[in-house]
Amino acid sequence: MSGTHPPSLARIQSFAFSGIEAVPVTVEVQISSGLPSFLVVGMADKAVGEARERVRAALASMGLALPAKRILVNLTPADLPKEGAHFDVPIALGLLVAMGIIPSESIIDYAAIGEVSLDGKLNPVNGVLCAALGAAILEMGLICPKAQGIEARWGHPDIDVLAADSLLALLAHFRGEQVLAPVPEPQGYEPDYGPDLADVKGMELGRRVLEITAAGGHSLLMSGPPGAGKSMLASRLPGILPDLTREEMLETSQIHSISGLLEAGRLIVRPPYRAPHHSASLPALIGGGAKARPGEVSLAHNGVLFLDELPEFSRACLEALRQPLETGTVSIARAARHATYPARFQFIAAMNPCRCGYLGDNERACHKAPRCATEYTSRISGPMLDRIDLRVEIKPLSPIEISRAPKGENSETVRKRVCKARDRQLKRQGMCNALASPENFALEEEAQTLAEQAAERMRLSNRGITRLFRVARTIADLAGAESVRRQDIAEALSYRLREP
Repeated sequence: MSGTHPPSLARIQSFAFSGIEAVPVTVEVQISSGLPSFLVVGMADKAVGEARERVRAALASMGLALPAKRILVNLTPADLPKEGAHFDVPIALGLLVAMGIIPSESIIDYAAIGEVSLDGKLNPVNGVLCAALGAAILEMGLICPKAQGIEARWGHPDIDVLAADSLLALLAHFRGEQVLAPVPEPQGYEPDYGPDLADVKGMELGRRVLEITAAGGHSLLMSGPPGAGKSMLASRLPGILPDLTREEMLETSQIHSISGLLEAGRLIVRPPYRAPHHSASLPALIGGGAKARPGEVSLAHNGVLFLDELPEFSRACLEALRQPLETGTVSIARAARHATYPARFQFIAAMNPCRCGYLGDNERACHKAPRCATEYTSRISGPMLDRIDLRVEIKPLSPIEISRAPKGENSETVRKRVCKARDRQLKRQGMCNALASPENFALEEEAQTLAEQAAERMRLSNRGITRLFRVARTIADLAGAESVRRQDIAEALSYRLREP
């Protein structure tokens, strides 16, 4: 038609998030003739839709006004839900290209993510590390807020990161008026090993099971009266675990990035430690909510999940733990979203022997004993208990033992033994014992006989027998033994005999 102009169209890459995966999303911006309007289509949620007003105000703060035409923003693929304010920057850049202010060829090799303030500043958003990994797969650079430039650089050593503090700085860069400073190479930093095991006096049984738990990646349940030291032991488990590998660091950090929990762009280099309160809801523990966010089990991935006062957690929460304990993943299904998060963690739990906590103490036990103990421990189902490798009773030290007991080995010394045992496991079967099949374990004849007799007498399930062999194999690894011996089976059995 005469008197009309062809629509101006711009495209820039961005990402939506499904679990920790960055799914490529193309942001298309079209300016065409018609009644003045600004539409965002493509299954955008409220936060994405509100980008219209944030971007409009940001451009106005730069002295730019949107043309009095029909502006259409399409987020493709259209059948993928889009959530969050991180689409602000790609929408704003797309508008600047469509308006002819920025040359289109200058942004063709970049993906963009970030939130825009009303004054044009770029605010941090969740998932920058995931987006950087996604951009590296697409062989593209990444535009992100300046505060998260270091986080983006962790995604790939060769990725080109443009980290700007404002939309105006991006505009000047792409117009060649002022070049953005390159993001420096991420520097290593001293890891935090947490509380030291040397602070634990006495408690030889507790220290021993903690070392076995760390060496084999096992789960542990400690039962004992209040003040026996269960929580103190659990808090020192991360300090004796091996450092994360680079793959584990990236995967763990992606979960924390998507949750907005990465501090100053630092990767998670040590096993995380999560200890939610027993009042935590099912979505908080397992993951979920309207946006299918990761829960505590995923935030503890490659680390430790500690549940204190285990029977006080709701039955639904405890039963929901059974799947991630077996599979190492959590699948969250919602009407509009489906997300799968990694959840391979070491499960550590503590509990009192009964509600009052003093079962067996004639002076302090309540009048309901021992019935109160049965009622209290029955909140934990048999299938849940069957998934726990070690179950031990932690007895409190007397005042004299506390004051006179010497300090034990520090975390660094124990960690060295744990790392040696883990190395043996990786060379033998490529994984820690808690995940390995007993077919990879060499058992002496006497050990095999004892295990079979004990399994029949204790009526262990197939899962229980498998976990018995795994713990025994870890004990043998700590001793440097090539095969599982009778004494290894006997010690492993001693950690299963006591029911909580």
